[in-house]
Amino acid sequence: MTLLPFLLLWGLNPKAFVDLHVVLATWAYGVAAMLLGVVLLRSISQYPGVEASAYTLPSFGISYGLMLIAVIFARLSYSRVLLIVGFVLVLIWFMGLHVIAVRRQTFSIGVVPEGDFEGLLPLSGVRWVVLTSPDQDISGLHAITADLRVDLSADWDRKLADYALQGVPVYHTKHLAESITGMVQLEHLSENSFGTLSPVSAFMTVKHIGDWIMAAVMAIILAPLLIVLAIAIRLDSPGSPIFRQIRIGYRGVPFTVYKFRTMVSDKPTAGALDAAKTKSADARITRIGHFLRKSRIDELPQILNILKGEMSWIGPRPEARVLSEWYEAEIPFYRYRHIVRPGLTGWAQVNQGHVAEVSDVKDKLYYDFYYIRQFSPWIDILIVGRTISTMLTGFGAK
Repeated sequence: MTLLPFLLLWGLNPKAFVDLHVVLATWAYGVAAMLLGVVLLRSISQYPGVEASAYTLPSFGISYGLMLIAVIFARLSYSRVLLIVGFVLVLIWFMGLHVIAVRRQTFSIGVVPEGDFEGLLPLSGVRWVVLTSPDQDISGLHAITADLRVDLSADWDRKLADYALQGVPVYHTKHLAESITGMVQLEHLSENSFGTLSPVSAFMTVKHIGDWIMAAVMAIILAPLLIVLAIAIRLDSPGSPIFRQIRIGYRGVPFTVYKFRTMVSDKPTAGALDAAKTKSADARITRIGHFLRKSRIDELPQILNILKGEMSWIGPRPEARVLSEWYEAEIPFYRYRHIVRPGLTGWAQVNQGHVAEVSDVKDKLYYDFYYIRQFSPWIDILIVGRTISTMLTGFGAK
């Protein structure tokens, strides 16, 4: 695969190989970028609901981009044509492999029929096989799952140990459900895979610094666009183009969030709680507001919140203070979502969209808990990819 671009170039322009040193160096850069892309793609693909083909471009785009930056800063010689052609061919190759793999493989998991196992069976994407006895033949199954929170019978305990010794993966039903649905239903605050209630502090610090740098760059690049949008909003309806609202942020501290105004600026006649909710086909939304909300462009002024250290690019969405207080009174562990900085986009937004009622917010909270448990660069990259898709389709907007 990495040699194909060179064969194509040789057929089209043999003179390009006069400088053999540059050709070999470019080939080495391409191999290194491809291997890094494979690592990134596999790291992202372990998360639930991920279509690897959809994240092939981001993974290899990052790897080839990093390689190009390194080559430029090191002042190394390379061929742009060979590098670009190699990048395109690698994308086509890995997308094709994914399509073939999906068509040929169906993941089958054996289910130990003890404890809370019935909740798994309705979940799609897996062929569930309920085991009738510990002696049942499991050939053809990729893994076994059991509810490890209950006291299993002695026969099943021994058999699960045998499966593990034979190299057959044995999953806890609760963790398996989380990996498929992308949701974590905390029953106790102690249920955290870190062994502590706080996420990994090292990544949190690196993420905070990276957020600030990117926000500073984007503020400069997007300044003309933000000014044009502010003027358009002001011409569309009277009132300030910027909407300000007190929301609950990192560690439960209130802060003022900034957004482009997408609704009429009249004072609400309903109560504070109802006014804080955005309903489907809300009559208060302006003409330009529909576009801004659907594309998520109305969130861009929150770049200022990131520069102030109040928000991150990625994290649980901050809720209005009145809504947050309502949720805290109704939902156990709700405040735990404030353990990380809120973000412009998050795992709940790309999976569920905008919600306001308590019944829906519970599911949203489970998505937030999943993000906190998986807190890492890989899930952030996954959210970026899904956010781009959300902006193009308008999924979950109101």
